[in-house]
Amino acid sequence: MNDALPPVAPTQPTPRQSAPVQLAHVQLASDPLARLYRTRPETVATLARIWDIVPDARLVGGAVRDLLCGRAVSDMDMATALPPQDVMARLGAAGIRVVPTGLAHGTVTAVLEGRPYEITTLRRDEQTDGRHAQVAWTDDWREDAARRDFTINAMSCDRAGVVHDPFGGRADLAAGRVRFVGEAHARITEDALRILRFFRFNARYGGDVPDADAMAAATALAPMVERLSVERIWSELRRILTGPRVAATLALMEHGGVLARILPEGYDLSRLGRLLACDGPADALLRCAALFVGDMQAVAQRLRLSRADERFVRAVHDGALHGGGDGLHPGMTGAEIARMLVADPADILIARTWLRQGEVLGRPDVGWDDLRAIITRCPRPVFTLAGRDVVAAGCPPGPRVGAILAQVRDWWLSGGCVADRVACLAHLRHVLGA
Repeated sequence: MNDALPPVAPTQPTPRQSAPVQLAHVQLASDPLARLYRTRPETVATLARIWDIVPDARLVGGAVRDLLCGRAVSDMDMATALPPQDVMARLGAAGIRVVPTGLAHGTVTAVLEGRPYEITTLRRDEQTDGRHAQVAWTDDWREDAARRDFTINAMSCDRAGVVHDPFGGRADLAAGRVRFVGEAHARITEDALRILRFFRFNARYGGDVPDADAMAAATALAPMVERLSVERIWSELRRILTGPRVAATLALMEHGGVLARILPEGYDLSRLGRLLACDGPADALLRCAALFVGDMQAVAQRLRLSRADERFVRAVHDGALHGGGDGLHPGMTGAEIARMLVADPADILIARTWLRQGEVLGRPDVGWDDLRAIITRCPRPVFTLAGRDVVAAGCPPGPRVGAILAQVRDWWLSGGCVADRVACLAHLRHVLGA
């Protein structure tokens, strides 16, 4: 394969969609291990220790894909023809800590220098149920590669740096094409999660036009996503929302009938698009607050968000959109900001500013940036009086205590929340005297 790729017309990334590496401009590495050695020589040394013990092992999947196109590699997953028990025995005899993380699936984890390296025995699928597969061990590398989802994930790299590519993944990676190994309809039928994975990988590695067979299969089998656990759906959706080409990817999912099935409560792509156009942070929960519509509590509970995430999304969505942003706008006075900080922490207010900016402006703006900077710098005011202070000042216990305390608090708020405890007590005495 010729690594030099033909030039194409440059494109401008949509603001805040974490523009992907333009693969058509990238020269794929001829030797991925050489690239790894230049960037992380200590990792190569660790891999060499594993190769000394398991000589036939190869790097597989995402590690090979990302090394080829020059992206950061997180997990160094490996495969071998040896059964998992043999792998464990060899690593243990060499004094390497090994954890049986997934023996039923042939996976053990070697821990070297505090870092895990998964080593999985080559497998073939014996039976699938639309999500999980019963597997058997094999010594056939092509058979193992054939069970992987996309061609760009079906490559492996041996100790010599040779890339084994039985299904044309390297050419697809260079062309910006995310293509299933084998027949797309059959591969999705084996595992419905591959529908969502297709859209996520196409956003990161695909071109402007998705693979026709993959898109047709994902559209035809869209109802299968309803069988997935909500944890799986949220995991994929979260990664899509924080990845590249968010708006285009969600629009593609909508076109394929997938988005409505994972968000049956409804969604608003135009509102999310205006948020993205503001060049805001790639925060999944912020983008959810813009994307979701309807009862946020119902959405959050169906997706089984953590309590903290649910509180954040509801507070941002309801405050910014249903509450008109609580009056957030550039040029706010310090007193106005302080009063808002009494009710909500800075992270909630800042998130609301992004949604409000999207609603009223839909583009980057220095004024809104300045507002967020001021909110970040402002300490959160604390009203220091309590009911016991009112009683101690001479008010008899009873309903009047709360009313007096509220009156003093309103005075404190109106003054920009700057009055300290001494001043608040003085005003309390004034109110009681009056």
